Amino acid sequence: MLTVVAFVLGLGLLIGVHEYGHYRMALACGVRVLRFSIGFGKPLWQWQSPRTHIEYAIAAIPLGGFVRMLDERDGTVPPDQVHRAFNTQPLRSRVLIVVAGPLANLLLAVALYTGVNWVGVQEPTAVIASPVAGSLAERAGLRGGERVVALSADQGSEAEPEPVVSFEHLRWLLVQAALQQRDVVLTVSPRDADLVTTEKRLPLASLQASDADAQLMNRIGLLGPWTAPAVGEVLPGGAAESAGLRAGDAVISVDGQPMLDGQQLRQTIRAAVDESGQGRAQQWVLQRDGRQLSVRVTPAPEQHNGQWLGRIGAYVGQPPEMVLVRKGPIDGITAAVAKTWQVSTLSLQMMGKMLVGEASLKNLSGPLTIADYAGRSASIGWVPYVLFLALISVSLGVLNLLPLPVLDGGHLMYYLWEGVTGRPVPEVWQDRMQRGGVVILMGMMSIALFNDVTRLLG
Repeated sequence: MLTVVAFVLGLGLLIGVHEYGHYRMALACGVRVLRFSIGFGKPLWQWQSPRTHIEYAIAAIPLGGFVRMLDERDGTVPPDQVHRAFNTQPLRSRVLIVVAGPLANLLLAVALYTGVNWVGVQEPTAVIASPVAGSLAERAGLRGGERVVALSADQGSEAEPEPVVSFEHLRWLLVQAALQQRDVVLTVSPRDADLVTTEKRLPLASLQASDADAQLMNRIGLLGPWTAPAVGEVLPGGAAESAGLRAGDAVISVDGQPMLDGQQLRQTIRAAVDESGQGRAQQWVLQRDGRQLSVRVTPAPEQHNGQWLGRIGAYVGQPPEMVLVRKGPIDGITAAVAKTWQVSTLSLQMMGKMLVGEASLKNLSGPLTIADYAGRSASIGWVPYVLFLALISVSLGVLNLLPLPVLDGGHLMYYLWEGVTGRPVPEVWQDRMQRGGVVILMGMMSIALFNDVTRLLG
């Protein structure tokens, strides 16, 4: 129920803001608005203003909306109202009305990011866990437990190193660098000795463009923040309970191999199953109540995406160390604008790579994935939910600016032609391109929906 409510309210807000941008700009340009609708299909609620005679409606299908304006192409317009029809407006006014919708979404994202920056958000510190075996991070000499102090471009760049304030900040910087295919240098220090620093070079330019997908951080090798190698809540009926493990047990070693952090312990547990699905017993050395003891643990086999993994039926790793990331009044706004710009350019880069086949189409997400993440973020707290809405608002704004005839960007494409040639695109060509745009958009939606179903079933 939370997922449904979070999805409907969130999408309603984002669509409402988008259409409100068109609506307000149309009124500002002197265009008569006939109907403002959030959603498509049969209206669930509607009301007509006795003063302006504008109809407002909320419809049953919350996957879009529209602002209907007076237009000679839709029917006969009274002579005294021709000057208020959309199609009779100068080119500049039509451009402003069309671009106002996506711009409203981008401004909403700036406002949401600004609010979070001012309030502050708790994020894991930039202390990295054990890197994935064979990954770029491991080959660079990172072992886990290092605190990332700053990130800079590889040698030869005059850019100043950027201080890293949290693990989420580090992840964002790495994703950007990987998509731009540029190497970076991490300035790291021991977790308990901040004044002693070394530099580790990550050759992100060596990643293929097709690596810019959901598995990107796995290839880089930095999956999460550092956590202590300890046992959390033990679930009933699992291998951990059978072995006598208790919440709070600190794991010193497994089969004689020292455990440095929770990430390494999780990987060791997962690897304790052979290809036939048989669990392998492990000898754990624990510290409990100030004394050491040895226990035998046999992870239970579980199949995930066609691969056998070991599970013990317990939470592994203590919660990471957190830091409050908060910005001042001016810094909060400038950081929000920068974040919106960065997410926009990142979205365009990913779309471009998918268009030319350099990135997987599996990166496309549809309404089911959006609903799933809306529910998940809302269940964590209002700050994650607001950040999720900001991300989707940017995506909605960028998507609508794509030069597809059925989107706002398609209309801007027509107006660009009109501005260059001095005459509008012939209606026959508009009709053909409209049909083609619908086919492309339906194809994208079909792929996104297929990805959604695959993720949920997988």
